[in-house]
Formats: sequence, C-alpha cells, structure tokens
Amino acid sequence: MQGIADVIAPGLRVLFCGINPGLVSAATGQHFARPGNRFWPALHQAGFTPRQFRPDEQKELLELGLGITNVVDRPSARADELSKAEFLAGGESLVRKVLAYEPQWLAVVGVTAYRDAFGNKKAAMGRQDRLIGNTKVWILPNPSGLNAHYTLPKLATAYAELHQASTTT
Repeated sequence: MQGIADVIAPGLRVLFCGINPGLVSAATGQHFARPGNRFWPALHQAGFTPRQFRPDEQKELLELGLGITNVVDRPSARADELSKAEFLAGGESLVRKVLAYEPQWLAVVGVTAYRDAFGNKKAAMGRQDRLIGNTKVWILPNPSGLNAHYTLPKLATAYAELHQASTTT
C-alpha cells in the first residue's frame, strides 16, 4: 500500500497536514476518509467550507485556497506505528514542499506529529513562532476518532481560530 496524492497548489491560504494516511484513506486515495474521522465536519463548522465536504470531494478545497498533505506518506492503522526516523524525514520533506508551494499557513493536525517531525518537544496547540520561508505554522488537534478527548465542538473551535487568523492576516 502506498501513500495518497496531495491536494495542493501554489499559494494556498492553508495547507492542512495530516500525520499519515490511514488504511481507508490509502485504499480510497482520499484524505481523512475513515468513517468517524472528524476533519470534514470540523472544517465546515469552523467556517473553512460552505458545506460539509465528503472525502471524494477533496479537490474542491483548492477552489477555496485550501489543500491537504501528510507528514509521512506510509499508510498505517495508527500513527504510533510510525518510527521517529519516518517523522524526521517527513518533516524535512514537508519543509521542502512548503518552500516550493508557499502556502500562507501550514496547519499540522496533531501536536505529537509536529513535535516528532520538527524536533520541538515543547510545541503546543495553536500558532507557532516558527516560519517556513514566509509560511506561518499552526498546530491543530488531530481529528481522528482515536483522539476522543477532542469532541467535534472542541475541534471546530480550534479550527475556527485558524480560520479567523487565516482570513485576517
């Protein structure tokens, strides 16, 4: 099983970055495709999309200035199946991608993934001091159903903070 294609274009407003494709996403070629993943509802409730998109509509995000990529390309059932080396290599690859495509914001969905990919063990949710070129960085909660302590309303609130920042800066 291989990774899935990025939904990306130059100059996006926000490039969302998942940890890695889950098995359902890898099988369908669609980001955040597992039933129960709250990415699509959170994106809509936060104001990024005019309606709740389905995973098979992911390319329509480009028209809204949004895109999706992953830190690690290798699919797995759980993120804890990935090695530290995969996260570090993924972080280096992500930096190259951000420098090439120059989104206004990079939004990493998962604080642990961000910490592992960028070697920043103290990173917290929200806006980061770090810039990648001119791209600002934000950490969002992981929308996976495995991240149960973040309810959909809490996810939507966190995503809405980025939405507000991305439309005013």
